Amino acid sequence: MSSQTKSEKARELLRSMGEVRNTLRQYISVRIREEEIDITFELLEILAYLYKKDGVNQQEIADLMLKDKSSMTYQIDGLVKRDLVRRMEDENDRRNKLIFLTEKGKGLQTVLQSWVGELYDKGVSDIDEGEIDTALAMVQKMNENLKS
Repeated sequence: MSSQTKSEKARELLRSMGEVRNTLRQYISVRIREEEIDITFELLEILAYLYKKDGVNQQEIADLMLKDKSSMTYQIDGLVKRDLVRRMEDENDRRNKLIFLTEKGKGLQTVLQSWVGELYDKGVSDIDEGEIDTALAMVQKMNENLKS
């Protein structure tokens, strides 16, 4: 039987999750360089969110990415310059800008999904689907506990 406490095991789990995230980041960064795509990993994270939910305001993206408004403005400017997103005025609040994918931004999704799909397939190749469901439920519960 393990001598670790529950909180020590949780700490190790979260450290391991961070390590997995770093491995994913490194893999994707290498692929970006190999394919000579003019984008950073941080910008890809923004695109990934927009692939799930296009047309959100800049503050929502900043909150999700844990960035302040000025650094998010700079990153969105980079995506606009690359013609991957466009800003549009919110009809309900003209001070608010909504961020939408362009056709070029949407086109990049296919490439990215294949890379990420390959990587996730490799990562779970010998893990039972039930184990993944259990781990996901547990991490979601931990997140809920921390937010309450």
